[in-house]
Amino acid sequence: MVLARDRDYFFCEYCGSFHLPEASSDRIRVLDEAAGDVQCSVCRSPLCQAQIGGHRGLHYKKCGGVLMDQSSFGEMVKYLRAGAVDPPDQPRPLNPEELKRQIGCPYCGKTMAMHPYYGPGSIVVDTCGRCGIIWLDYGELDIVINAPGRDRGR
Repeated sequence: MVLARDRDYFFCEYCGSFHLPEASSDRIRVLDEAAGDVQCSVCRSPLCQAQIGGHRGLHYKKCGGVLMDQSSFGEMVKYLRAGAVDPPDQPRPLNPEELKRQIGCPYCGKTMAMHPYYGPGSIVVDTCGRCGIIWLDYGELDIVINAPGRDRGR
């Protein structure tokens, strides 16, 4: 089966059937295993193309990290928070120790900027302005989605 271009499903050219991969518990639908040369800056594993909340991104199966375009991130968060049905989690304070970490951009190798995410949830995000990407560690997307706010479940 081949990944249908610009779609989130696989198509079998032999029998004409379709396959839509199941999303994991952290809302990530892996579309292509080891989809390129780019390696994770945290765990050094190869990336997988993924669909996350209706948007394309990259996922690292070993560490659970997510890498995506900054331009898609806001829309993805809006979509996932609007679909939230569980009660929100209690707010948690930002851990200032997380601001001290330094990781390189998987694309250009430059040190990514670490800063608090100014949306819902108290997380630290890593961004590369040069490449226009944002990095989320495992579990941070859930913190953002489950943070209290009037935009949840709308």
